[in-house]
Amino acid sequence: MIDIPPIILNFIYVICGGILTLLFMKASCSMFNRMVSFNISDELGKGNVAVGLMVMGIFIGLGISLGLVIGLGLS
Repeated sequence: MIDIPPIILNFIYVICGGILTLLFMKASCSMFNRMVSFNISDELGKGNVAVGLMVMGIFIGLGISLGLVIGLGLS
């Protein structure tokens, strides 16, 4: 087995975690877009602050949960 230095292994975890987070954010946004009666992109383009705050809340919650999963996977 190849012995990978911890700094490189952590860097790989960060890259994979970032990619996973972006994929899950895209998936959650498109799933939520199907559940509501308006288009999130159109409302954000109109400057609807309430929709922006809602999407921000989704992304923060998803980021926290994925960060915990990834962080616990490192130990």
